Amino acid sequence: MNNDKNEHPFPPKLMRGQTAIITGASRGIGRATALRFAQAGANVCINYLKDEGAAEEVARLCRTHDVEAVTVCADVARLEDAEMMIETCVRHFNRVDALVANAGIWEGAAVDAMSEDLWERVINANLKGTWTVCRAVVPVMRKHGRGSIVIVSSTAGQRGEAGYSNYAASKGGQISFTKSLAVELAPHIRVNSVAPGWVDTGMNDDVFTADEYKQKIIEAIPLQRMASADDIAASILFLASDWARHITGEILNVNGGAVLCG
Repeated sequence: MNNDKNEHPFPPKLMRGQTAIITGASRGIGRATALRFAQAGANVCINYLKDEGAAEEVARLCRTHDVEAVTVCADVARLEDAEMMIETCVRHFNRVDALVANAGIWEGAAVDAMSEDLWERVINANLKGTWTVCRAVVPVMRKHGRGSIVIVSSTAGQRGEAGYSNYAASKGGQISFTKSLAVELAPHIRVNSVAPGWVDTGMNDDVFTADEYKQKIIEAIPLQRMASADDIAASILFLASDWARHITGEILNVNGGAVLCG
């Protein structure tokens, strides 16, 4: 589900002159986040892995906000790709002010049926892919004396998820990684995480083939609605911006009250 017309726009000067990298930005939460950053005045580097056409469309929409946008094909599970992506962004914009580590996959199996390949594929995409981009961007942020990193985790990283233990482990790892880096990189680089619950994006299409199951999930959410990609994107932009200048090491739950975690 895409919502390119945001009902509650951010001030266009909030991040004017800044540059943001969003990984996995050709669809879903990443796409919505790129559009929010552009709306707030930031130049954006849009990372994608497979769908160049979708990434270019996101870049086109970002440019309608009078900002610059570039696309970079990179597999963040590979350190050399992450380094190339950061170098490309710096070559275009000379700086990186915000990194959103969003790229990831959701694939699972029962633990006694899970292949080694499936375990490694999810851990590498989600957890290692967060480490690679952080490792590559930190020297750039330190050079400029400031920066903000937002990692997209999940409520699965807090409560676990049966049948997706690999995914939950990767998301739990992201949460611990967030807290570790928040202290390690202070005071000039802030590191926070958002932990979405169910989000109405294409990643969940296979799960919601039955309308009854989707409705059952919605009824279990106290706010009685499923998050849109933009609900998550707005929270990410808040954490990345100077509006959250005294927030670091935070795990912001964006789940409508479905999972109440401290």
